[in-house]
This record gives sequence, structure tokens and C-alpha cells, in this order.
Amino acid sequence: MSSETPSTSPSAGVSKAAGDKPRVAVVFGGRSSEHGVSVLTAGAVLRAIDREKYEVLPIGVTADGRWALTSDDPERMAIADRRLPAVTELAESDAGVVLPVDAGSREVVLSEPGQVPKALGEVDVVFPVLHGPYGEDGTLQGLLELSGVPYVGAGVLASAVGMDKEYMKRVFTSFGLPVGPYVAIRPREWESDPAAARKKIVDFAGEHGWPVFVKPARAGSSMGISKVDDLAGLDDAVEEARRHDPKIIVESLLRGREIECGVLEFEDGPRASVPAEIPPVSAHDFYDFEAKYIDSATGVVPAPLTEEQTARVRELAVAAFEAVSCEGLVRADFFLCEDGEFVINEINTMPGFTPISMYPRMWQEAGIGYPELVDRLLQAALRRPTGLR
Repeated sequence: MSSETPSTSPSAGVSKAAGDKPRVAVVFGGRSSEHGVSVLTAGAVLRAIDREKYEVLPIGVTADGRWALTSDDPERMAIADRRLPAVTELAESDAGVVLPVDAGSREVVLSEPGQVPKALGEVDVVFPVLHGPYGEDGTLQGLLELSGVPYVGAGVLASAVGMDKEYMKRVFTSFGLPVGPYVAIRPREWESDPAAARKKIVDFAGEHGWPVFVKPARAGSSMGISKVDDLAGLDDAVEEARRHDPKIIVESLLRGREIECGVLEFEDGPRASVPAEIPPVSAHDFYDFEAKYIDSATGVVPAPLTEEQTARVRELAVAAFEAVSCEGLVRADFFLCEDGEFVINEINTMPGFTPISMYPRMWQEAGIGYPELVDRLLQAALRRPTGLR
């Protein structure tokens, strides 16, 4: 792979003639609470893309939803003073980027009030590294399907199901995959009759035991999650989760080991990576956002499992990928419970993707380095048509 330092000018190389190398639009940031995590991921992807093989167009989405052409400088997309980066720090102008909405065109346009729109040329493939709602949940994927632009990762349905923890678990159950006890509280339940919704959670805890974990149903990076030991902390936990999503999910504590496994789609179908283990993190009750991204807690790769356990978790990871009709990539998260059985907790259709993130590390251990992983995903997306498939 090329070690050439990318240009810091966002307008460098935006014209594209027939026969030139494919142009990749790396779309990142977004309106979700995982905005900063997405910028971190984008910096790693931009650094890894082979500039001798691809042209790159970095497009950031601000926290309020504005699309902007940004600096192509990965060094600016890093944590500084324990603070995550933001797209507003990278945008080169107030002009907005407009993706095509006509399936007959892949032309990207730069639009500034009072100015004639400027064509930036066609995009051949989009690498959407947005995490959470408004990017990982099928919304962006739907736009790209309407535009006829190929993209990396899961399609509309799989993205939506993979984002909603309730429906994800319902799909898993329908395919016979083992899931832990949970209960969902939908927005209308809490808003119309909070006492009844609270009782529903208390009854669940009475059946399965305290503590429970209260989570936003459609969020990631462990944001908005609280471990609740008794009724006294329940309302605060619900409100914290609802800051991220009006729909919440409550899960029982599963005692055991946290195991993760990556899935990557090859030409002959999906394959599972070497699994990893997330050990308990001192000073943190669980593997929360601070542990993951600020204090840089890390997992053990490969996980110290028996051959039979490794084969089983890899089998379950691929089964989860297929159950949700995923494409491209998935990270599947499991608990290896005290009875020796695996329970699937969730999948991530666009997992954390920096070089130190678990998904790339698992594939590194399996023999696929980070630049090759990025290239494989782009090549798979370029081969795949949009539309029904």
C-alpha cells in the first residue's frame, strides 16, 4: 500500500475523467451522539486508503446535519486533551455538499448561497463511516440506494435492524440464535404512563434479578448506558438513555466473559475472524464509552478460548450476519456465560474502525492488515449493485 501523505487541500483532484482510478467519498461525522467517534474512524480510513489506487473526497456531516467538504488531513481527526474531534473543525468553507438524488448521475455538487453550484465530479463508491442514527441506521443507505451510488456495508434493512436493539434481538430469536433476557420500553409507553412502564422494568428485574442495564435502543459506543442496582437509580437511568433515544431497552446482567468476533464478506460468502475478549476494566463498572475511547481500554486478541469455543463463536457470528441479511462487515458481541454457552448481545454493522479498534485488530490477527481490510471493503462495494439484490 502507498505510504504517500494525503493532500490537505479538499479540492485537490476533484475532477475525474473516464478511466481514472475510482473516487471514494468518505462520509463521516453525523447528527448522532457518536459524531466524534465517527471522525476518529474517518481519520484512520483516510490514512489507510491507497492513494495510488483511489481518489478520495472527504465529506463531513456536522452535528446539525450540514454536509461539508473537509480537510483531507487525518492528523486533525484525533483525540486531543481527552476531547473528540468534530467536523466543524475540519470544514474548509460554509459551502454545502449535495449528493445526487438522480439514479442516472453520480455527480457531487458544492453549493454555496448566492454562488453558482460547483461540480466536484462523480463518485464511484461511498465509504460511510457514520455511527449511530442518521448514518448507520439505514437512512444514509436509503439515500445512496435512491442515488444509485455503491457503498460499503449493510443495506437499508440490515442497517435499520442492526441499529435497533429490540428488533435485532427479535430477528436473532426467530433464527434460533441465543439472546439474553430483555424488555423494551417504547416512547409512548414512558410518555403516556411512566408508572406502568416503570413497573414493567421492575417486574423484569424481579424475574431476572438486579442489576439491570438501561440502554438507548438505537445508539452505540456504549453512550447513554447505565448499570442500575435497584429501583432508586432507575428513573435517572431511563432519562439518561432517553437523552440519546426515546426508545430504551433493559437487559439483565449476564455473568461471564465478553467475547467479540468480526465478520467480513468475501466473494464466496462471509467469514469470521479470530475472536477477541474484552476483560473487566478497572475503575469502570462495565465497558463504557470512557473505557473504550478516552482511557483506551483494550481487548485480548486472540481470545483465550478452546478450539471448540472458538469454532462455536465464529459459527454464531456468521449466523448473526446472515440472519440480519448483512453485507460487507459486522462485529458481533457475545457473552460466554458461566454455564459455558454463548449468548449474542448485539451486532454492529459499522463497528469502530480505527487501527486499535477491535474489528481491525481481530482481522489483523487473522492475517488481514488495516489497509488491506479497507481495500477489500471498497472492492466489495464496487462489485455490488444497488437496488434489490
